[in-house]
Amino acid sequence: MSMATLETTMPNVSAKDQKAPPRRRSHDTLWHALPIWRIGIPIAMLALLIGVWALYVWAYDVPHYILPSPMRVAQALYTDWHILAPALMVTLQITFTALAIALVGGVALAVLMSQSRFAEMALYPYAVVLQVTPIVAIAPLILIYAPTTQAALLICAWIVAFFPILSNTTQGLKSTDHNLLNLFELYGASRWQTLMYLKMPNALPYFLAGLKIAGGLALIAAVVAEFAAGSAGAGSGLAFRLLESQFRLNIPRLFAALFLLSLTGVAIFFTTNAISHLLLRKWHESALKREN
Repeated sequence: MSMATLETTMPNVSAKDQKAPPRRRSHDTLWHALPIWRIGIPIAMLALLIGVWALYVWAYDVPHYILPSPMRVAQALYTDWHILAPALMVTLQITFTALAIALVGGVALAVLMSQSRFAEMALYPYAVVLQVTPIVAIAPLILIYAPTTQAALLICAWIVAFFPILSNTTQGLKSTDHNLLNLFELYGASRWQTLMYLKMPNALPYFLAGLKIAGGLALIAAVVAEFAAGSAGAGSGLAFRLLESQFRLNIPRLFAALFLLSLTGVAIFFTTNAISHLLLRKWHESALKREN
């Protein structure tokens, strides 16, 4: 039988019929397709925990100066807002100012050390020393030399937030593909062009990872530094309000201040995550969605 006869006898299968049957969506695809579950499940878990907390306080008749009910905490947050809000603003100001200085200083020093081996050998060991020294141990010394208490708190928060930015950005700049570096050299690119068009984009995911770490650490350092400084008065932050509430056995206000600190930390985390997603979503593997 000839090939022409075979072609005429074979059924005509169209391209549409040759398509494979549609595959079922994986669990990950369904999870991303239904973002309501990603929001609803944590909220439901939080509501369950608050319900268990309220039930425990009611069932065992726990005094409010030992463990207040969620209703008492909400009431304290409302009635003492005129006290907690200014303290929250002081803590936020120290946190974000220290983070901004850490971003500028950390990136600038990382670029300097990536461009100069001598600068890296001279400066990086002292950055490590600042990082590994407990901030509580050096806070009294900073208080002696700082012109004001607020400046001392800012320095303490900056020291803690600085190293993650420096370390991650330096690692990103040094992790550039050597083949691409050779290609830039082959085309006669200057050191500035290589830095701006190759090394900096390559270091961006590392920098954003350091930003996520530094954001939370800046808040923690601001609170710990205020604990160590023992600052008080009109310009005090939430850390002082925590100590004040503890000394006065005003536990509902203490829980309200803790709630504000936790809410601030969560807001910083989600903000840095959103920034990372916006900058990486179109090109980096960590932010791209898989097709299978």
